[in-house]
Formats: sequence, structure tokens, C-alpha cells
Amino acid sequence: MNYVMTIGLLVLIGVGFLIYTLKNLLYVATPSEVLILAGNRYMLGHKTIGYRSICGGRVVRVPLFEAIYRMDLSNIPLEIVVKHAYSAGGIPLNVHGIAHVKLPSTEPRLSNAVERFLGRSREEIAQIARETLEGNVRGVLAKLTPEDVNSNKVAFQGQLLHEAEHDFERLGLVLDTLKIQNVTDDSNYFNSIGRIRGAGLQRDASIAEANAQSQAACQKAHNWCQSELATIRANLAIASKETERRIKDAITGRKANIAKIEGDIRAEIAMVDEDIRRQQARAIQTERQLDADVVQPWFAEKRKLEENARAQAASVTERGRAEALALGKLAAEYAAAGPAARELLVLQQLMPMVRTIAGAERHTKIREWTVLDSGDGDGLATKAIRLNEQLRAATGVDLVKAAGRLGGVEPVKSPAPAPKS
Repeated sequence: MNYVMTIGLLVLIGVGFLIYTLKNLLYVATPSEVLILAGNRYMLGHKTIGYRSICGGRVVRVPLFEAIYRMDLSNIPLEIVVKHAYSAGGIPLNVHGIAHVKLPSTEPRLSNAVERFLGRSREEIAQIARETLEGNVRGVLAKLTPEDVNSNKVAFQGQLLHEAEHDFERLGLVLDTLKIQNVTDDSNYFNSIGRIRGAGLQRDASIAEANAQSQAACQKAHNWCQSELATIRANLAIASKETERRIKDAITGRKANIAKIEGDIRAEIAMVDEDIRRQQARAIQTERQLDADVVQPWFAEKRKLEENARAQAASVTERGRAEALALGKLAAEYAAAGPAARELLVLQQLMPMVRTIAGAERHTKIREWTVLDSGDGDGLATKAIRLNEQLRAATGVDLVKAAGRLGGVEPVKSPAPAPKS
């Protein structure tokens, strides 16, 4: 039992030690950093150093004997601004550039970096590198003229890299890139050089343009002379050929002209004959058109008028016959009616005028109807009564009642005629 407990205790101690080791003694370095373990003495070639380094890996620190430091290997951007740096010609220049530096990851430059920058911040490293580069820029500018600096910036950058490489190796830094962006001066030296060169270029361009224009004018005149000579030769050749052609045409074209004239005459005769035939056909067509447009419509109108006259005559004849037949019947009825026929005929003629005579169209109101008799039985009242009686006997119409209705009053009975004495 004690043996099992002992083994378990040892296992626990081993696991705890392993966990402690992994947590506190095992360190991992990324590819962009280097781990410095200081405290022991190590041999580096023939040199003894007091640290060991690891980049992009893992290491176990010896507890109580080693201290660990991390150094960042990523790039440090620097802005290089150098003002009033005198060149070889005594002209002060201003240089503006961009550089990228970093700490090394390999020996022997890493040893120099550890000795000088271990424990320092990136800002301090950047300041030291900037001051070093600015000094190198001033040293290189002192060896070059402004024309050399301005005309070939690549050569200037190459000399600057070569000058700075020695100092950076001693410092333990790596200069990744260096770009000169702009070189200026406060005395307008470059502008003067530019104006001088521009004037020279403009002069050379003017000379070249004048030479080119003169050569072009000479060539143009030569070309014009050649073209005019060619045109004259061509016109002479054309005139010669045209003369020869006309002579040949005059010799060989006689029969053709005669045949052409005869053909033209035959064509004119044929045109005249065709015109005569066309005029004859047009005359026949005109005659037919006149017959269709004038003669035939006139005959049709004549037949229409005759038919209308016959119809009117028949209508008048029939109407006359009808009126004669009606008059005959009327005469027969008149003869058959006897003495009262005349009064009946008069009454029939008067009937349409009753409303006008009675004043019915004027809406006359008859309040009272009085018939006066002269006493002899032959007066006007007696004749009116007799006419009313005859009319009522013949047509059934009572004038007195009709007049009363038209007047809007009840009719008054007519008094009986007084007996004759």
C-alpha cells in the first residue's frame, strides 16, 4: 500500500514538474522575433559570449541561471530629412527620403545588436538609425556636385547604401531599403540649371526645326518641279495620243457618221409615223369618250324627261278622270237631293269656315243667345232657325248647341215664331 502511494506521489510530482516546466521554462519564438537567454557562458567560434539566441523556434530556460529577452525583428520605417547639406560645389541641398531598418537574426551582426540595443525600445533604435543615415547622407553629398545628385539619383542611392552599410554593420542593424524621394535647394540652383538646360534645348530645337523646315522647303520645291515636269510630259503625251485618235476617227468615221445620220432620219420618220398612228387612235378614243360623256348622258336625260312627262301626263289624266267622276257623282246626288241640294252644298262649303265665322279661334265666350223675330215669319231669325233645322236634319249638327259649347254657356232655346196675323 505504501509502495503504491509512493508511486502515485512521484507521478504527481513528475506531472507538476512537467507542467511547471512547460509553463515557466519553455519559450516559443515567432519568425519575427529572436529570444536572448542571458546568464551562462557560451562559445561562438573562438569567442566566448554570455548569451544564447533562438529565432523562430522553442527553448527551455534554465531556471535561476538564465534571463530571457525578446527582440523584435520587424521593419522600422524611418523618414530621412536632411536640410542645408553642402555639396561638392558649395551649394546647400535639402534631401528627403524613406528607409526601412531592422535588427538582424543571424551572427555576427546579431552580437553587435545585442550589445547595443538589448532592452532598448524601437523608438530609440529608430532614432539612432536615423541619425546615422543623416550623417551618411551629408558625407555622400559632400563628395557629389548638385548636377550629379539631381541627374542620377540611383548612383546617389548606391553610394549612400555603400557608405551606410559599414556603419550599420558595426551597430548591428540591417538596412533593408533606402529611397531618395526629393532633392531641392533653397538658392534655386536647380531651377537655374533647368532654365539653362531648357534654353539650350529650346535653342537646339529651334535650330533643328529651322534645318528641318529648310530641308522640307527644298524637298518640296524639288518635288514640285518634278511633278510639274511629269505633268507637262503627261499632257504632251495625252495631246499627241488625242491628235492621233482624232485623225484616225476622221479617216475611219465617215461611214459611221453617214450611217448614224441615216439612222437618225429613219428614227425621225418612224417617230412621225408612230405619232400619226397615236393621233388617229387618240381621235377614236376622243370620239368614244365624247359619245360616252356627252351624247349618251344627253340621250339618257332625254329619255328621263320623256318618262317624267308621261308620268305627269298620266297623273294629270287620272286626276282629271277622278275629278270628273266625282263631279258626275256630285251632280247625280245634287239632282237626287232636289230643292235642298243647293243649301246642302252651301252648307258643305261653309262647314270648314264655321270656326272662323263663329270666332272659335279667338276663344269668344257667348254668354247669351237671343233670336229676334220681325213678326212676319220671313225675317232673319226665322231663316236662321230654318237653316239650323235643315243643317241638323242633314248632318246632325245643331248650330245653337255648338255655339253654346264654344261660348262656355248653356244654349238658350229659341222662341217659337209668332203666328202670322
